[in-house]
Amino acid sequence: MLEERTVVETDVAIVGAGPAGLMLSHLLSRAGIDTVVVETRSREEIARTHRAGILEAGTVAMLTDSGVAGRVLSHGHEHEGTVLRFNGESRRIDFRELVGESVWLYPQNEVFTDLAAARERDGGVVHWEVSGTRVDELTTEHPTVRCTTADGEDLEIRARLLVGADGSRGVCRRQIPEDVRTDNFTEYPFAWFGILCEAPPSAPELVYATSPRGFALISQRSDTVQRMYFQCPPDTDAAEWDDERIWDELQARVDGPDGLTLKRGPIFDKTVLPFRSYVCEPLRYGNMFLVGDAGHTVPPTGAKGLNLAFCDVRVLAPAIVDFFETGDDAGLVGYSAQALERIWKAQNFSYWVTNLMHTAPDENPFAAKRRRGEFEALTGSVHGSAYFAESYTGWQDRT
Repeated sequence: MLEERTVVETDVAIVGAGPAGLMLSHLLSRAGIDTVVVETRSREEIARTHRAGILEAGTVAMLTDSGVAGRVLSHGHEHEGTVLRFNGESRRIDFRELVGESVWLYPQNEVFTDLAAARERDGGVVHWEVSGTRVDELTTEHPTVRCTTADGEDLEIRARLLVGADGSRGVCRRQIPEDVRTDNFTEYPFAWFGILCEAPPSAPELVYATSPRGFALISQRSDTVQRMYFQCPPDTDAAEWDDERIWDELQARVDGPDGLTLKRGPIFDKTVLPFRSYVCEPLRYGNMFLVGDAGHTVPPTGAKGLNLAFCDVRVLAPAIVDFFETGDDAGLVGYSAQALERIWKAQNFSYWVTNLMHTAPDENPFAAKRRRGEFEALTGSVHGSAYFAESYTGWQDRT
């Protein structure tokens, strides 16, 4: 007996309804291009997942200029600089003064919430909680996605183009044959111990601190909820750390002669995040294109993950529009190479900042003093500070 399936035809099938997949669907819809999005998780689960929350100027412009929502401006917090702190001494990098840009503190789950609401508002087709997702026929003119919906309906989506936006553990990247795909990967000898706590902000801007005890990031979420991290071994068990021990460790990482004191409060979330960098080359196989974490991941030190995903979309969306409106596939042909240029810039920045601000497990006095010299060269020079500011705010490439 033949398996019965509901067949749906569309212009672009998108696997993954995180911010990258939804933003691409939103932009294509505005250009009159039909999309169908499938996602294994529920909308509520994604909305509850706390992720990094620093948005580059170009990312904010994509949200506001495309009509997603203005909440990033009304509910987000503009940061015109950030603080680098080395052994208790703080140096501020003034983004506005150096490069004329800012970043916005706006949690990724809020970005997702805005995008999901925009797709619902505009009648976008998004299937949540699908299972058994498979992608096939990628090198043909009609790549397909097969899955089972939350209601038990077997679905076959036939598209002209397919986009993998399904994250680092998704199915799409694995469909690129190993003799075609190059996996560029490095793993760091440390992780981040992250907390969410109920407390007011400890500083007006983010503080990136390093000390002989290791790295700490004093970040924010809102006026009442804060996000903080400290460097730890990858095998750290978060359950073994009580609130008092966590706060004492964070405070020890930022202690200095200026008396910076963290504002403590109840901790309601603890997690250990491994540190890895990965880039898939190429980002295209046949008529399938990878965006976001499906094609690359970065350590969170440089605040590039979500921003890189949006930059992929900023390159791919107009290429898809050109293809459907004029038949010109030059943008699709060049997508991988163009996106990878920025990805490797971001990988370099993230790798550099990570190694500057973290204490290696086997660090000797020479390495520690060399890092101090690098910190002085960076913060003591307008040109060094401008390089950091330009990289952190996104190289002002909003095209």
